[in-house]
Amino acid sequence: MNATERNDLLLSWITLSIAFALVISDNFLSLMSIADALPTALIAVGTGFVFHEMAHRNVARKFGFHAEFRAWTGGLIFAVLIAVISGGRFIFAAPGATYIFAQNISREKNGKISIAGPITNLVIGFVLLIAAVALGGFFSTVLGSAALINFYFAFFNLLPFGPLDGTKVMAWNSGIWGATIGIAAIMSFAPGIFLALIGATA
Repeated sequence: MNATERNDLLLSWITLSIAFALVISDNFLSLMSIADALPTALIAVGTGFVFHEMAHRNVARKFGFHAEFRAWTGGLIFAVLIAVISGGRFIFAAPGATYIFAQNISREKNGKISIAGPITNLVIGFVLLIAAVALGGFFSTVLGSAALINFYFAFFNLLPFGPLDGTKVMAWNSGIWGATIGIAAIMSFAPGIFLALIGATA
């Protein structure tokens, strides 16, 4: 990883964590509440966003392509502004993307590269959620929130619009896309279903 890519990831991680802290804090207008939410946001965005982009990058490189993450400054500013304007109720996460420097990438390879990020989020989300249930207490709140943010990353990126992963995954295999976004949607908006299945309470 070169210095530019590392710095872009770090900038995106910190900025996006601040935006999520605004959303998950108990009191949007309280700096203390936002500060309390920041560690959870840092863990969630660190595991969710960073691992998501590294999954894209590593699969692309496995196929022999050169790939690097690049931050989108406008998207980072927009994420924070939306969180502020919405009063901490909503966030639009578009911090940057992994760029693949190659020509004539097949639909299958493009789809597999694209789905690697959301799949990583789902795996991390399930691991964090199970750990939250097992550990309970303080860890339940922190890890549970981090799990939900990972599920949100997966769902958002699988939407079949514009440059999002969902467009490329659907073009490759609509069945895999449907199953994956379905799981991401359930875990993002109704995680109690999964918790009930494993005998836990929401």
